[in-house]
Amino acid sequence: MVPLLALLAACGGGAQSAELTGTVLDPPFEVSGTPLVDTDGEAFSLVDDTDKDLTLVFFGYTNCPDICGQVMATLAGTLTRFDEEQKERLDVVFVTTDPARDDEAVTEDYVSAFDPSIIGLTGDLDDIVEVGESLAVGIDKGDKLPSGGYDVTHGTRVYAVDADDESPMMWDHDVSQAQLAGDVLTLLDEG
Repeated sequence: MVPLLALLAACGGGAQSAELTGTVLDPPFEVSGTPLVDTDGEAFSLVDDTDKDLTLVFFGYTNCPDICGQVMATLAGTLTRFDEEQKERLDVVFVTTDPARDDEAVTEDYVSAFDPSIIGLTGDLDDIVEVGESLAVGIDKGDKLPSGGYDVTHGTRVYAVDADDESPMMWDHDVSQAQLAGDVLTLLDEG
């Protein structure tokens, strides 16, 4: 996606840099095509099954006490800022980092509570780790806690995946709906 990369490269300095609030990834991350499992129990790859112009991806888990709910609410709120034509060009994907608890049904309930158009993915932890690593997301199921539970780690960023199956941009967890929507529209306009 040469025009998009050219735009992003141009945004590294000069007057345009204020237009984008996300972090430009230069070079972009190459997204792993390892299939995960969608909420219907079907294989879903961020490479093979994302055919829209842009896909926003977030790694988290349904029992997260803070950041995941905040990011998911931002993603859902961002979707409300787009018209139907813009929404048709965009997918939003949530990937659980806690597949032991977040099976297909739990993941479906979670994403649907934010927006029914959000795609929820689970699967084998090793596959999730592989996909996460391609986007520099550290995922680890830690040791058991005295309570019998366990720690779960996840990323705090939202990643853009373009039609070339690369991630040219990411946003921190505290991005606002308006900032994310503005960046997404810029990326779609250039895509």
